[in-house]
Amino acid sequence: MAKNKTVSLVLSSGGARGLAHVGVIEELERRGYTIAEIAGCSAGALVGGMYAAGKLSEFKDWICNLDRLDVFSLMDFTFSSRGFIKGEKVYQALKKVVPDQKIEDLPLRFTCNAVDINSGKEHVFTQGSLYKAIRASGSIPSIFIPAMQDKQHFIDGGVLNPVPISLISNPHAHHIVVVDTNALEHHYHAPPSRPTTKSQGILPAWVKEYQKKMMPYFPEEQKVESVRNYSALELVTRSFDLLQDRYCQLLLENYPVDAQIKIARKQCGTLEFHRAAELIEVGRIKASAALDLLENGN
Repeated sequence: MAKNKTVSLVLSSGGARGLAHVGVIEELERRGYTIAEIAGCSAGALVGGMYAAGKLSEFKDWICNLDRLDVFSLMDFTFSSRGFIKGEKVYQALKKVVPDQKIEDLPLRFTCNAVDINSGKEHVFTQGSLYKAIRASGSIPSIFIPAMQDKQHFIDGGVLNPVPISLISNPHAHHIVVVDTNALEHHYHAPPSRPTTKSQGILPAWVKEYQKKMMPYFPEEQKVESVRNYSALELVTRSFDLLQDRYCQLLLENYPVDAQIKIARKQCGTLEFHRAAELIEVGRIKASAALDLLENGN
């Protein structure tokens, strides 16, 4: 059996797959674990920040009621060469559900990371605006425009540290539970998502046009092809994914992790946030299996 019920939780990057972090947290709480601190990266920073602020249930209710059209409407598209989404609109909407807070005032220790694009160094957020930290941590290269703060330009923390175990204050104080949503394993066939109360309707022409441009981030929209021809943007994204996959493996091999919860990279596309309920359930199921192993001493 586990020696205690306290956990240092590490939540990886992964775009929409990071919604599985919600299910992991819910399963930990259901089993009576106390989360002592959270270190998050990108999507892990978003979910971890919502939990640290004591607002995970509000966040879950909000995200699970977004359909495909809602998700598109929250994407403030731009023609900038630095990315095709500004990344401000969604946070303005979320602030109406969960007000901004200072990281140093949160009820439990929360840290997240980003990369200063000019210096090339990892930046760790331990104080200041929670949303500014989350926005910087989740600035996925080629998708979101880099976040600018105090003349610094930040991109996704996953570029250097996608599984930020190094941000944990004391790796020996609590069980270290790591959620990696960039795993190379086969994806889990989850039960159907809860039916939404909103009518899906017919997608407007402008949405369909953007879908064509963003197919790499919405794989369920793609037809299976025997040979794939990658565009320049897709090559950049694919290269980033492969590097991140390998780096995640190396990080997990070199840290004393008590429980690993792996979510397949192919589980969903980077921007498929309308599949929230399904992804949360995947996280819960995967967490349950990993915690069984921890509690049985395996």
